[in-house]
Amino acid sequence: MMKSKAIASLLLLIPAPSVGVLFGMILFPDTPIGKGLFLFTKIWLLAMPALWFFLVEKGLPTPGKTGRGGYAVGLTSGLLISVFVVGAALLLGKSLIDGDFFKEMMHEVGLDSKKRYIGAAVYWVVVNSVLEEYVWRWFVVRQFEQVLGRIGGIVASAFCFTLHHYLAMQVYFSTTVAALCALFVFLGGVWWSWMYVRYKTIWPGWLSHALVDLAVFGTGYGLIFG
Repeated sequence: MMKSKAIASLLLLIPAPSVGVLFGMILFPDTPIGKGLFLFTKIWLLAMPALWFFLVEKGLPTPGKTGRGGYAVGLTSGLLISVFVVGAALLLGKSLIDGDFFKEMMHEVGLDSKKRYIGAAVYWVVVNSVLEEYVWRWFVVRQFEQVLGRIGGIVASAFCFTLHHYLAMQVYFSTTVAALCALFVFLGGVWWSWMYVRYKTIWPGWLSHALVDLAVFGTGYGLIFG
């Protein structure tokens, strides 16, 4: 019974971000139907885990307690991954990324202004990273664990976390770059999922995740304004 419920919850949730990206960024960009579906899937992605937890699982909110050493691991791993991201961008960025095309895409989405870009970066680093940890670690990892066990849950949640990122990155980058970035997103998803399982709360993983997002937006800033 628990496995059946977990599978149902995953089927209701996991397609949402990919559907949003597909309709909002690829098939019908800058149209009412594309924007509407993209917004709906975002709202669904945030609301569904909480509704499922309270209404189906009959859960009660608890503050949780982060396992010992979690924040230190989050900080250290976030800094190390960030150094790798920046280093890879400096070494390979110019040869793999069409800077003019990237700037054009940022112009189309309104992020060619320094103020708007920094504002978007602050949102992604501070807010969106929390929301992703809430959805993909707190909810999806737990549901997959009931179906596939601990290791299977970690890997499956990371794979699903990667799907919509890959679709979105194909809009801005070549297939090769999108696939390479997707590999790194998957590895990050595995790591942050493991951190959630190990430390019992999303916050160590969020700290690592936020630092990596900061590095990613920093390299993007260099591509656009550098």
